[in-house]
Amino acid sequence: MTETPPSVRLRPEIIALPAYKQGRPAPADAFKLSSNENPFPVHPAVQAAIRDLDINRYPDATALVVRERLAERHGVTPDEIIVGAGSVALLAQLISAAAGAGDEVVYAWRSFEAYPGLVTVAGASSVRVPLTPDARHDLPAMAAAVTDRTRALIVCTPNNPTGPVVTAEEFAAFMAAVPADRLVILDEAYAEFVDDPAAVDGAALVRRYPNLVILRTFSKAYGLAGLRVGYAIGPEAVLDAARSTAIPLAVTEAAQRAVLAAMAVEHELLDPVRQLAERRDAVQAALREQGWRLPVSQGNFVWLPTGPATAAAGEAFAAAGIVGRVFPPEGIRISIGEAESVETLVRVAGEVVRTL
Repeated sequence: MTETPPSVRLRPEIIALPAYKQGRPAPADAFKLSSNENPFPVHPAVQAAIRDLDINRYPDATALVVRERLAERHGVTPDEIIVGAGSVALLAQLISAAAGAGDEVVYAWRSFEAYPGLVTVAGASSVRVPLTPDARHDLPAMAAAVTDRTRALIVCTPNNPTGPVVTAEEFAAFMAAVPADRLVILDEAYAEFVDDPAAVDGAALVRRYPNLVILRTFSKAYGLAGLRVGYAIGPEAVLDAARSTAIPLAVTEAAQRAVLAAMAVEHELLDPVRQLAERRDAVQAALREQGWRLPVSQGNFVWLPTGPATAAAGEAFAAAGIVGRVFPPEGIRISIGEAESVETLVRVAGEVVRTL
């Protein structure tokens, strides 16, 4: 089908930019393991909090109560917290605040697939630094990629979609090597699933670096993906700039109420998270026994390096009822979902690995 060119003048780089594609949906008889969603039911306290809403009224644009609660937890002021429609929205705000035409943003690749689009929309250029052979961030190479045009660097840990973490020691060396006037964004969307004691913990770095912003989300571990709410912690001046680039009133009243309710029952919500982490480790052990050479994932997903066979492998999984996220020609990310999905996932993986 021939595409009709736009009738108005648009930015050519935006016209050429592929739209973000969310995880493939699954038929009713299959498992949707393509979006790293939390498979457990929504907590009753969260359901109750959003049941009766006056949707004819606008929400608090600053999400002040949520920021106050988060500020208490992290030992900062509410002005050192910003709440947005998912951590990806905050990432877009930060990139737009830091980088524009002629500027560069450095990040590892492959990493979160939204990064290239967000940089392009801001008008800047991407500098993609290849992962190491074991699918980890090459932080020395990222620091070496900094030029006079660099305005921001993004570190994703655990890395989505491959899963490894950046260690605290590695990150400290990285921050020492990066110029202090360049923004560093530590994207920790899967922090709650991490059980490696050597991993960097952004919450422990608050106020240590004046150029560091930490991103977290309530979409994954807290099971609020459908409400789109995340937050950032960082220097007030940096966050003020990000606030200026935000779409007003983006965080709904339902999202704010749900976050407050979820934080109140957090001890109950995080028990299923530990179950998912244990299930993740068991799946990785089973796959390694089959002969898979896997990076060590600390997210709620595993990465299968299927290479040129990726598309065919993805279809084999889908045909068996396991819908993963396919990244031809590199690999497949499969979320850790319902317990009932594990047997099928492992069985099909055993069949696929013999064809590689």
